[in-house]
Amino acid sequence: MAAPQTVRWAARHGIARTVLNRHARRGNLDARLMTERALREDPFASYDEVRARGPISRGPFALTSASHEVCGAILRSDSFGVELRPQQLPGLARRVIAASRGGALTPVDPPSMLAVDPPTHTRYRRLVSKVFTPRAIEALRPRMQQLANDLLDDLDTAGRDGAPVDLVQGYAALLPVTVIAEILGVPTAMRDQFLSWGNGAAVTLDIGIGLGEFRRAEAALTAMRSWMNDHFQRLRRDPGDDLLSQLVQVEDAEGPLTELELAGTAMLLLGAGFETTVNLIGNGVVQLVRHPDQLRTLQEQPDLWGNAVEEVLRYDSPVQRTARVAMSETEIAGQRIPQGALVACLLGGANRDPAVFADPHSFDVTRANARDHLAFSAGIHFCLGAALARMEGQIGLQTLFERYPHLTIAADPHRRGTRVLRGYDRIPVTLGAASFPAAA
Repeated sequence: MAAPQTVRWAARHGIARTVLNRHARRGNLDARLMTERALREDPFASYDEVRARGPISRGPFALTSASHEVCGAILRSDSFGVELRPQQLPGLARRVIAASRGGALTPVDPPSMLAVDPPTHTRYRRLVSKVFTPRAIEALRPRMQQLANDLLDDLDTAGRDGAPVDLVQGYAALLPVTVIAEILGVPTAMRDQFLSWGNGAAVTLDIGIGLGEFRRAEAALTAMRSWMNDHFQRLRRDPGDDLLSQLVQVEDAEGPLTELELAGTAMLLLGAGFETTVNLIGNGVVQLVRHPDQLRTLQEQPDLWGNAVEEVLRYDSPVQRTARVAMSETEIAGQRIPQGALVACLLGGANRDPAVFADPHSFDVTRANARDHLAFSAGIHFCLGAALARMEGQIGLQTLFERYPHLTIAADPHRRGTRVLRGYDRIPVTLGAASFPAAA
């Protein structure tokens, strides 16, 4: 039986919120990064401080690292996983986990691939990879380019006569949500609803959210799950050409994915397919406007747009942190990690590690090793949609700046309040003159 909502919130977030606030008041840097908005707005000096304390330091709940070498080793190691094993935890922790069960299915709950280890993860990844192939992703390129052009036509109308427009709502969010909706066989008319559901659910990746946020997130996730279950039935009766129609039909020796497994996979694809890409495009726009010399380089050398996307992923990572659990006692960077220990990898810090990236706090679209970032994680949980995100990022940014080379930010962009995801929910811009006429 599912625990009451307030009990679930207390077990998942309320206790953590209290602990975080207490440690933050005592000056713990990782706790402050998760509780103080000013530090989340610009966390990079704090990441440097975490790294300066050693390759691994202690946070309020977990060991913490902002070292590229350490984070990469942990993410790739078979000694670390994503599933909390209750038998490895103290009695109080086991009771808290038991009290958190039930409620809405989130992208970080089993059977999501983000929350399961082999052999379960291996099976899910193998089945999804049968339809989510590099060829299938590449085949989306012409449609993605058409969508970018169409959305900019609409944006041009809204921004005519120099009126400021919100680039997030008018473009950065609509491009990836429309693409992922088509991948999932969702009607285009549903994209605003999916944006609303996705934005409501994004906070579930965080630790210590408020009760109101938790209630809104569960409501969004419950509505999304209900719609998805009906959608699976429609696709079984009348499959389309979309990838989700294929996934509904695919099976292995253990049979097809169950309704719960399909829901977990589809909701993960939705979240990973547009939440992070909205941030990638938005972060890229802001950095390129704030670094006009880099934009000029891209205008002079358009073959660098792919590398520019890698530099945005490194410099202003859409996902700032992830965590792993030690499945057995192991050693990392000369430090013993006991079985059951949680290690937080600060990806945003690892991606600015001076041991790997020269002058790491400089935004440089020509950076030779920009692709060495960990923005898509690493190891068996490397982002399944990385190729899709890269393509959307390149098409989205290049198409925008080729049409509006003089785009300017009209007012301060507004950062989202999320802790794990880093991006903007509002970027007011003035488009300037288009470099070619918008389509009729």
